[in-house]
Amino acid sequence: AGTESTIPIVYDGVMYVASPINSVLAVDAGNGDLVWEYKRDSDPRARARTIATTSSKSLAIYSDLIYFTSPDGFLVALDARDGTVRWEVESYAPGSGAKNTSAPIVVEGKVITARACRDQANCFIAAHDALTGDEVWKFYTAAAEGDPGGDTWGDVPTEKRVASLWGLPGSYDPAKRLLYWGTANPQPYTRLSRHGSPDGTSRTAPADLYSNSTLALHAETGELAWYYQHLPGDDWDADHTHERVLVRTRIDPDPNAVKWINPAMRRGEERDVVVHIGEGGGMWVLDQHDGEFLWAMPFPVDVPEFNIANIDVETGLTEINWDNVFKQDKQTVLTCYHNTRSYWPMAYHPKTNAIYVAFHDYCLGMTADLSSPTGYINRAGVLRPGVDPDKAYALAKVDLTTGRMTRLHESGVPGNGAVLATAGDLIFWGDIDRRFRAFDAEGGDILWESILGGIIQM
Repeated sequence: AGTESTIPIVYDGVMYVASPINSVLAVDAGNGDLVWEYKRDSDPRARARTIATTSSKSLAIYSDLIYFTSPDGFLVALDARDGTVRWEVESYAPGSGAKNTSAPIVVEGKVITARACRDQANCFIAAHDALTGDEVWKFYTAAAEGDPGGDTWGDVPTEKRVASLWGLPGSYDPAKRLLYWGTANPQPYTRLSRHGSPDGTSRTAPADLYSNSTLALHAETGELAWYYQHLPGDDWDADHTHERVLVRTRIDPDPNAVKWINPAMRRGEERDVVVHIGEGGGMWVLDQHDGEFLWAMPFPVDVPEFNIANIDVETGLTEINWDNVFKQDKQTVLTCYHNTRSYWPMAYHPKTNAIYVAFHDYCLGMTADLSSPTGYINRAGVLRPGVDPDKAYALAKVDLTTGRMTRLHESGVPGNGAVLATAGDLIFWGDIDRRFRAFDAEGGDILWESILGGIIQM
């Protein structure tokens, strides 16, 4: 038994999947027969619990190699034909609290990896040579004292600065040669725990860099091209990790649908954009080249409890919702949103120029606790006050030109699975009630559904 939250990859009739408890399977995609299995002998220094509760989000393939980020802290290259180890490298220090929960991608002959982390020394994106495993570069996501952005952490010592990278991997643009990667919350979760005071860092971006940000890195060197911080000095673990969708689209946001619009952009022009929807809610559209803010909106619903109070539409700088920030120990707050779109991937359909995303209309109740290592107690997701429980879980379509959102499907049953768009104008998505459905991409009509043998997740 173990955590299963992985996306398989398929090549030349073989499906490769990272299985719980430190193993990789290759199976015939046509009939399910086992082709080979790699069972890793874990580093004895690694904690058993880390391995049992960690599963990489996916694998990567390049040349004749399958790349696996193992729970015990290694990047492993396996021969795609028989599963033998071609090379392996340690990707973080054992005992550091870091975990390989993300997934690798391969660009320009380099394997790019990231990880969950609990200290600044292990909070990094790394590149290794895809054929040899030699390290090429690292980018640390918790800015150190004396480095650019380091002062945004206030008096927090460098070694205690944490901006994790636990979620889905980033994206790559081969023309611009840029990687776009999302980061998660700073730790401990509350400003009180991190800084000793809610005002230990700024209420507006930048704060606690590079937490809850989109990072654009040069693929060759790992140098920062630009960043955009979606939530400054997070107080609630409202992650902004997971994939960035890269699209060329006409930009003409509807003011009735989109709350924050850059007045300087030229309406109707085509732009190469980065699209991001946060795990803690909110949707942003940024320019791929330089990170210019184009538009953003609360997602899925604009409520006073949303964790962003405002965005300066001319600069794109975000402001935290100060009303919901913990001001003292044992204070309880309700903030929105919570795991509204978690690590299940969204999809883009070029014909409709729309993002399709599953979400939970969920908020977070939480109490500050300075005696806890995480900074909180009594933390639990709750349905957003006022939402109809029978419509709290939905599949949405968001037009990238206008920002208009349409709920294609609403239910009282959560859907924790990926969304898939096809060239045949179909959208596939399922829920934990085992219903797997095919939707019409344009209007959202359910064309057929099937009941599977288990819940549909990831």
